[in-house]
Amino acid sequence: MTTEKPELTVIVPIYNEEQVLSSTALKIIDYCSFKNWLVIFVNDGSLDQSGAFLDSIAISPQVAVYHHKLNRGYGGAIKTGIRNANTPYLVTMDADGQHALEDVDTLYNLAQEKNADLIVGNRGAMGDGNPYRAVGKRIIRTFARILMPLPIQDLNSGFKLYRTELAKKYIKICPDTMAFSDVITLAFIKQRNLVLEQTITVKPRVAGKSTINTYTAFETIMEILNIAVLFNPLRVFLPISLLCILFGLIWGISRLLMIGHGVSVGAMLAIVTGLIFFVLGLLANQISAMRMELLQE
Repeated sequence: MTTEKPELTVIVPIYNEEQVLSSTALKIIDYCSFKNWLVIFVNDGSLDQSGAFLDSIAISPQVAVYHHKLNRGYGGAIKTGIRNANTPYLVTMDADGQHALEDVDTLYNLAQEKNADLIVGNRGAMGDGNPYRAVGKRIIRTFARILMPLPIQDLNSGFKLYRTELAKKYIKICPDTMAFSDVITLAFIKQRNLVLEQTITVKPRVAGKSTINTYTAFETIMEILNIAVLFNPLRVFLPISLLCILFGLIWGISRLLMIGHGVSVGAMLAIVTGLIFFVLGLLANQISAMRMELLQE
C-alpha cells in the first residue's frame, strides 16, 4: 500500500439506503482504497439497518462512519462529513448508485489542471427526471441569475468537488436541508472563487426511490427566499419597492388631476407598501453583510 498522504476524501450521506448499500458502499470503498482516497459515510439517523451495515464494512483505516442520532437533513449530513475531512479536496456523492466513481477522477484531474476551488458535476437532462426537481431547478437557477452572474447550469447537483479549506468556511452559512447544494455553490461564486462545471454520468438508481415530493416544492420557495436574503437582498426588494411607489404616484397624481379630491387611499397604500419593502431591503442587506462576514473568519 502506498504511503503517500491522501489528497481527496469522498463523502457519502446515508438515509435509509439499506437496499442499495450492499452493492454501492463496497464499490466506493474498493475504488477509493485503490486510489488512496479516504471515505466518510454519514448515517443521517436512518431508521433501517443502514448504520449497522456501515459499521460492519468500515474495517479499513481509510473509511470512517459518523452517525446522527436523529435525521438532520441532507445538508446536515454533508456538513458532518466536511467538518471531519482533512484532505486538500473532497467530493460529495450519493449512495444510490447513480454516480459513476470514474467521474471523481475526472473532477479531481480538472481541479488539479485548472486550480479550481469548486467543480460541479452537471447531470444534464438526467438530473431532471422528477417533475418537481425539473421545475424547481429552473426557478432557482433563474432567480440566482438575477442575484449574481451564474457560470454553471446544474446549481443543485449533489456531485461536487470542493477545496476542503473553503468548504469548511462556507458551511457556516449553509442550511441543513436540500438547499445546502445551492447555497454553498452560490457562496463559492459570491466569494469570487473559481467555480467550474463538468459533465458527469448519471445512472438509474440501484434501488429505492427519490425523496423529492410535494413538500420539496415548499422547500424550494423557502430556499429562494433564503438565497435572496443571504446573497443580494436589494436586488429583490429595491425593484419591488420602486414599482410600488411609482405605481402609487402615477395612480394618485392621475386621480388628483382628474377628480381633484386628493390622493386616493389605494395610491397611499401602494406608496407605503413600497416604503416598507425599501426598509425591509435595507434590513435584509445588513443581515446579509453580517452573515457574509462569517466567510472571512
